[in-house]
Amino acid sequence: MIKIKALTKHISLPTLIIGGAWFLIMGIGIVNNLSLFDTVSEHGTHSPGMLSDGIKRFGRWGLLTLAMVPAIQSGVGPNFALPLGIVCGLLAQVCSFAWGFTGLGWVLFSAPLAIVFALIMGYGYGRLMNAVKGSEMSIATYTGFSMTFLFCLLWLTLPFTDHRITWPLKGTGLRQTIQLDQIGGAHILDELLSFRFLGMSFPTGTLLVFFGGCFFMWLFMRSKTGIAISAGGSNPAFAGAAGLNVNRGRIAANMVSTVLGALGIIIYDQSFGYTQLYQNPLMMAFPAVAGILIGGASIRRARITHVLIGAFIFQGLMATSLPVANELFEGTDLSETLRMIIQNGIILYALTQAGGGKSK
Repeated sequence: MIKIKALTKHISLPTLIIGGAWFLIMGIGIVNNLSLFDTVSEHGTHSPGMLSDGIKRFGRWGLLTLAMVPAIQSGVGPNFALPLGIVCGLLAQVCSFAWGFTGLGWVLFSAPLAIVFALIMGYGYGRLMNAVKGSEMSIATYTGFSMTFLFCLLWLTLPFTDHRITWPLKGTGLRQTIQLDQIGGAHILDELLSFRFLGMSFPTGTLLVFFGGCFFMWLFMRSKTGIAISAGGSNPAFAGAAGLNVNRGRIAANMVSTVLGALGIIIYDQSFGYTQLYQNPLMMAFPAVAGILIGGASIRRARITHVLIGAFIFQGLMATSLPVANELFEGTDLSETLRMIIQNGIILYALTQAGGGKSK
């Protein structure tokens, strides 16, 4: 018991439990002939193993999970309004498609355009959070849902005519799913400097972008603005008495969080191979929130290490548990059901600790 208490001073109990469950499920998968590493079929096609897929998901979800840090540090709590940033990133993507950008140029053009959209959206969202202090997480969820459905109307009315992104029969309105291989944008960063090691393919470009984002966040939170954000989130009354503008810090934090969400969906989509519009952003905040909470963050304090540990464990768990469940319950497809149970169970546990959540 003493050893467990000493260990949980450095690693949170949820991290230990979920990490242990991940290793247990990997063991069950191996017993049921599921491979940890990539396999090659007789036809030469590669199938990702459980651990290989976990690494790809880790890079894919990295920036979206990192977007939680500034919001939590500012005192707003986990950014359940992440769909605001996501729709900004999606809008930048479809503009880039319609204006003829392909391959790496599509990513390089979409990113700065997404930042512009997200800064505007994030400023408005930050003002809203200042107006509803005390109810941030519930209002954030409603805001993200509302904006997602508002953009559903936008996707139907944008005057783009490129046949690759519009409904094939109507010729107007954007498709639900846009295939990125048609513009050379699928896996463009995954394959950049990619290499194989121990039977696994590493999405080097995607991981480098994620680690670069972590380094930027580390620098930002140690800047004058970042320190003011953390101080205001930790003790608003003291920060205000010290002359800090707490409301301005909250707005800045939400703008950064929204920008990371917008960039994160670009990284996610190029890795996934598809851009998905309409209701797809609706639930994307929840895996990101679950990931950072698994890493040891509370609703008041979050660090870069929480992002790295949590995203790796949670996405590894998702990559492992879903095929294992389908193997154990052959003939059924429990993937979506199991994913919702796991991620929402983690969020529920964290929120039950809200009353006494301390900085890790």
